[in-house]
Amino acid sequence: MLALQIIFWILFVLIFYTYLGYGLIVSIYIKLGGGRKSGKSQPFSEKRFPKVAVIVAAYNEQEFIKEKIANTFELEYPSDRKTVIIITDGSTDATASIVRAAAENNDIIHLHKDERTGKAVAINRAVAFANDSEILVFSDANSLLNPGAIISIAQQYKDPAVGGVAGEKKVISNNEKSFHGKGEGLYWKYESAHKKIDSDFYTVVGAAGELFSVRKDLFEEIPGDIILDDFLVSMGVCRKGYVVAYEPQAFAMETPSLSIADEQRRKVRISAGSFQAMSRLKELFNIFRYGKLSFQFISRRALRWAICPFALPLLLLVNILIILTGNYDRNFYFFFGIAQILFYVVALIGWMFASGNSRNLRLFYIPFYFVFMHAAVWAGLFRFLKGEQSAVWEKSSRYVSNSV
Repeated sequence: MLALQIIFWILFVLIFYTYLGYGLIVSIYIKLGGGRKSGKSQPFSEKRFPKVAVIVAAYNEQEFIKEKIANTFELEYPSDRKTVIIITDGSTDATASIVRAAAENNDIIHLHKDERTGKAVAINRAVAFANDSEILVFSDANSLLNPGAIISIAQQYKDPAVGGVAGEKKVISNNEKSFHGKGEGLYWKYESAHKKIDSDFYTVVGAAGELFSVRKDLFEEIPGDIILDDFLVSMGVCRKGYVVAYEPQAFAMETPSLSIADEQRRKVRISAGSFQAMSRLKELFNIFRYGKLSFQFISRRALRWAICPFALPLLLLVNILIILTGNYDRNFYFFFGIAQILFYVVALIGWMFASGNSRNLRLFYIPFYFVFMHAAVWAGLFRFLKGEQSAVWEKSSRYVSNSV
């Protein structure tokens, strides 16, 4: 009985720390003056803007690529200091021809090969064309950036300790039926809050591919089999002793996946890539060598990806076993067990409504998406262990929204 209680509390503390405790502890540390001292200054007043290369990898994006191109040229940055590179490798629709036509009338470097070898290989090829660019800005083809995004990113590089910059991701959904989209939007608000905490403490632990940036001289060629290229590139910067800063004034907007099936495929792929990334970055577990970076990598990624998805169901099982023994504190274990069961029931109800009308069902967004994400981790682990997840990805269909 005592052993079950010990296991229960170990699991409880791990889960609480991962989702709430880390943020609370680090926030207090920052408030006490222990955070990273930013070297950037305001406002951006230097006469010489750093040269940037905006790199977009587009695969079968004919429905959206014109809007993406227009958005790229609406970015507020001196045109003579900005290079736009768009790669359309492997596209079988009109994406390549649309970009080719746009390149004839705009300053665009268009790269295309009929062979599709994956995003990592395409990005490596694009970087080689960045020439004398000092900063590389990566953005997904299905997301739009705010006009001041590049200037806000460039501003961060005034700090010589900054080797990369992570922008903010915003999920835009005006469709009441996009139940999983509502959950994803709430998740990214939570994630953005933690990215700010991470950056204020030391560094963002992995940037999102929708919008991130690195110094060109810190970029390392990405292995062709890498699934999460954005995470590996940004963490590669950290391994060299630099930090990835968070810049909320630079944000990428995109709509959610069109269906729950599309979102599930995307989450499973990301989960498989997470386990692959941990295996490739295992040296970051050495806290004696990497200090704060290791602390953040373990707290923000390893526990979230490799521990909590398995600790959560185990916590419920241990809680039930404690109750069944009859020798327990009824006022806590019983009611906490009931609370867990109710949480999963609400998540199940959310799953039942996931493909239907989600209006007035806000109560179910968080439980459903929380369980949905962790279930994807299980599937992603099996994909990773079996070596079945390809780095080449069939893109998810997304809602069309007037907000993006």
